[in-house]
Amino acid sequence: MSDHAYKKIELVGSSKKGVEDAIQNAIPKASKSPEHLEWFEVQTVTGDIKNGVVDHSQVNLKVGFRLKH
Repeated sequence: MSDHAYKKIELVGSSKKGVEDAIQNAIPKASKSPEHLEWFEVQTVTGDIKNGVVDHSQVNLKVGFRLKH
C-alpha cells in the first residue's frame, strides 16, 4: 500500500429486495461525488417487518475514499 490519506463518509442504502441490493443502491450514487472511492464497511443492518416478513432493508455504511495529494 502506498502512502495515502483516506476520508470516510457515512451512507445509508435501502431496498425492498434485500441487504445486498441496499448496498448496491448506495455505492454507485456515492461514487459520483468523491473521486477515488475505494472501500466500504457495513456498520449496521436494519429493516422493516410487515405481516411477518422482511419488507424493507436498510444498510448503514462507511465508505472510504483516497484524498488527493
